[in-house]
Formats: sequence, C-alpha cells, structure tokens
Amino acid sequence: DEEEDYMSDLFIKQDVRPGLPMVRRVKEAIQKEEKQKEANEKNRQKSIKEEEKERRDLVLKSALGNENKGFALLQKMGYKSGQALGKSGEGIVEPIPLSIKTGRSGLGHEALKKRKAEEKLENYRQKLHMKKQANEQAADQFRIRFKNKQEERKMEGDLRKSQRACQQLDMQKDIDVPKETWFWIEPEEEDKKDEEDKEDECTSSDLSVSEKLQILTAYLREEHFYCIWCGTTYEDSGDLSSNCPGDSAADHD
Repeated sequence: DEEEDYMSDLFIKQDVRPGLPMVRRVKEAIQKEEKQKEANEKNRQKSIKEEEKERRDLVLKSALGNENKGFALLQKMGYKSGQALGKSGEGIVEPIPLSIKTGRSGLGHEALKKRKAEEKLENYRQKLHMKKQANEQAADQFRIRFKNKQEERKMEGDLRKSQRACQQLDMQKDIDVPKETWFWIEPEEEDKKDEEDKEDECTSSDLSVSEKLQILTAYLREEHFYCIWCGTTYEDSGDLSSNCPGDSAADHD
C-alpha cells in the first residue's frame, strides 16, 4: 500500500475520536483473517475421498442420457423421460437411491451391531424384570415372616396364659407337681436348677409352641373342664361340650 500523505485533505477529514482507531484495526484484522481462510480453502488440495464424493454427487444429480445403455433400452420399449415404470405407470419415477458405504467394515457389520445392541437391551430389560421379581418375592417373604412372628407371639402369650391357669387349677386340686414340667410357669431365676439341668430339659423337649398349646389346652379341658379361650371352668364334660363354643382359638374368634 502507498504511504498516506499526512498533509492531504483525506487524512485531515478522518475521524480522530478516542477509541475509533482501535475498533477499526480490530475489524480490519478480522476481515483480513477471513480473507486468508478463504484463500487457504481455495488453494487447499482436496483429498481423494472428497474428489470422489464431488464427482459422485455430480453424477447422481444429473439425469440419465441416451449414452446410458439401460436408459436406451427403456426408450426402445417406449419409455419416456419423467414417466413412471410399469405397463400402467404405477411404478417408480426416480431411480432407487444408492447406499454408499464409506466405512472399512465388512458387509453385514451394521446389521450385526444393531442385533447386538438389541440383544444387550433385551438382556438389560430381563435383568430389570428379574430384579423386580426378586424384590417382590423378598417383600412377600418379609410379610410372611412378620405375620408368622406375630402369630408366634400370640401363641406364646396364649401358652403363658394356659400355664398360669393350669398351675392354679392343679394347686386347687392339691397337685404339687405338674404333669409336664412346662405345664406350669417356670419359677424365678433363684429357684431354677443349674444351667446344665436346664439345658438337658430344653434338649429333651422338642415340642413347638403350637404343639405345647394344643396339648395343654386338651389337658385343661379333660382334667379341669376349663376352656382357656372362654376363661370358664365348666361343671363336667357334658357342660363343657354343650356350652363351650369350640375347641380352638379360631372357633372363639
């Protein structure tokens, strides 16, 4: 560029307000950079793939001419450009588009990837389903255990109630020793036997709480004509059978 004449009218008429020269220089730098990028893009040598793509796109955009053998055969059969295929014109107008494969993977690789992705998704869904089922089963088992625990606590309470009643009724008949050691409430710690004797007694009795309750209930009814569920002592077996609602807790509920 030619040097500016600082004595000329053009230089004198320039806007010399503060800050404007800096803004002008920035704009000029940006414009210069953009022009340089455009020049580099034009001068850049295209790769073989880019040239192939440009040639392919150019050919695909251009219509078939008479030099194409397939198009020439169609014309001999009465086909006209822009006409749909088929005897009654119900076929396609445009050629079937090409599916260009640009990757280096083998044929069927995309289908294989898609199938593996679907299998992975299906496995994930199955795991979620199995986890949901496991959680539901765990919740059901917890509810069952909780219900059984509640029923067991209720039976233990009924057994202690029956033991107290048995002890009172036996003592009223001057029975000093229970028929079974567990028919009465166990004594306090200071009146108990040694730990070894206690362990022997525990191992000798394999009855569950439910079985003990059934046996003790039957003993109270047969020996004392007493129903633990009614809380009543009847005169005899006939009175018990005729006036007692039933023989189990379920019958009294």
